[in-house]
Amino acid sequence: MVKFGVNMVVPDTRAAWVGKCRKAEDLGFDVIGAADHLGMAPPFPALVLAAEVTSRPRLNTFVINTAFYNPVLLARDVTGTDQFTEGRLELGLGAGYVKAEFEAAGMEFPRAGKRVDHLENTIKELNRLYADEKHKPPTVQKPGPPLMIAGRGDRLLTLAAEHADIIGFTGTAAVPDGGALVPDDAAGIEERVDFVRGKLNGREAEFNILPHFIAVVEDRQEGLESLRELLDGKLTVEQLAELPTALVGTHEQIAEQILAHRERFGFGYFTVLEHNMDAFAPVIELLRGR
Repeated sequence: MVKFGVNMVVPDTRAAWVGKCRKAEDLGFDVIGAADHLGMAPPFPALVLAAEVTSRPRLNTFVINTAFYNPVLLARDVTGTDQFTEGRLELGLGAGYVKAEFEAAGMEFPRAGKRVDHLENTIKELNRLYADEKHKPPTVQKPGPPLMIAGRGDRLLTLAAEHADIIGFTGTAAVPDGGALVPDDAAGIEERVDFVRGKLNGREAEFNILPHFIAVVEDRQEGLESLRELLDGKLTVEQLAELPTALVGTHEQIAEQILAHRERFGFGYFTVLEHNMDAFAPVIELLRGR
């Protein structure tokens, strides 16, 4: 079955956060995510609060900038959050990519290889501490919360293929390290998916994608034309029409696009951004159980 998450990115009052988490559950989302960027809600407290006011959705860090964290201190936050959410946590990790956030935090922006080194060391340290009976608090989920790793590069996706239960594809093209992200075309995304499949070595993993562009419109062609203009013509209308990160059309057309993307790319887990939550919800109902 197709799974749907919503990634919360707007910091709010307690009451507003509670309200939108309850709404996400009522609308049928399977996962509530909290982003990890400066200027947004702190992810672990946000997910503990989400757990307190909902009962069904899983709770996901989408995704932790691992370079900001000491692995042992991160393990405490992860295991404690797994305890306080009663085993509903999905741990999403990434290597970190926003250079300006490192600068704002007064931290060096290591080269990409160093950031992936730190991610790999963090995964190993988390697994070690999950298995250590002396580590407190212990996890509810055994051996630990399901692990999502999200990113694009060869080494990071190799790490994901080796360790992750969920692999998050960014849908972005290769850019200079620290540069602004730009959308990849469908062929580029398919190449990244095929790369991971070649590295799984028989392991099972869910494939996740975040559609950056969602437009519920009656005229799909017109919607694609508007998106092409928004992207300054970086992709043609024909390229946008087959892109899993751009869902455009009526609810029924978007539902069919999702099924087509599952068939072509293997994406069974779609995460939308908070501002698309209400408009997207009818698609969940159309695809329930499929």
